Order: sequence, then structure tokens, then C-alpha cells
Amino acid sequence: MNGTLDSGKYKSLICAALEAREKAYAPYSKFKVGAALLTSDENIITGCNVENASYPACNCAERTAIFKAITMDKNSFEAIAIIAGKENQDIKDYTSPCGVCRQVLREFVNPEKFKVIMAKSQDDYKVATLEELLPLSFGPENLA
Repeated sequence: MNGTLDSGKYKSLICAALEAREKAYAPYSKFKVGAALLTSDENIITGCNVENASYPACNCAERTAIFKAITMDKNSFEAIAIIAGKENQDIKDYTSPCGVCRQVLREFVNPEKFKVIMAKSQDDYKVATLEELLPLSFGPENLA
């Protein structure tokens, strides 16, 4: 990875997130989320949200992708694409990671460099660093 991501890479991640969104299990909210995590060695690992009748037992797409990556011995990441919206409706808004997902991402990334791609489509997206979304964050170095 050369440290930069171009629009082609963003679009590939968004496409993978769209595919992951189709697998979401969201029978209660009908709000389906897909995420695609880019590892430092150029692998794309996807995740979707998984709901549960006991709402605190739900898991977000971003954390699903991260936890899946860890089980695959991947723990260095460059970017994540997120796309979400109501089932059977056009995607209307950009969706950013929730606070818990931001903190979980923070565990594994350099917040100044890690890109969060929030998409409505492959051609309509916003990009922010994790630092912009989680300023003054608490990370592993704070425990050293």
C-alpha cells in the first residue's frame, strides 16, 4: 500500500460494502448496513449489521468486518467504506460509524491516516479521517 487511496479504490470498497449490505440481518429496524474494510496488504474484508430481538446483542457492520478480519490474522487497516439505508428504499444519506465502532476502529488504526468512506453510491461519497470523526481519542498508547 502506498499510503494513498484513489477514487478507484474508494469505488471498489463501496461496491464491496453494497454487496455486504445485501446480507444484513435487520428484521427489526429494516436499516441495512454494509461495510468493507481495506487491510494494509490490500485485502477487502466485509461485514454487515446483525440484529437481535435483545437490542443490546446487535452488532454493527463495521465491527463485524473488524472482528472477521482479526479471525483472519489481519490487524492493520487503511480504510473502511460504509453504506446504509432502509430496506427496499434508495440510499438517501451518508452513514458514519457509531461511537462504539469508532472506538473499535481506533484500537487498530492510525486515526490521522485511516480513511472512513461514507457512501450513498459508488459515485456519491464523503471521506474523513478517523481523527476527524473521533477527535482527542483514547487508544492503546494511553495505557502504556
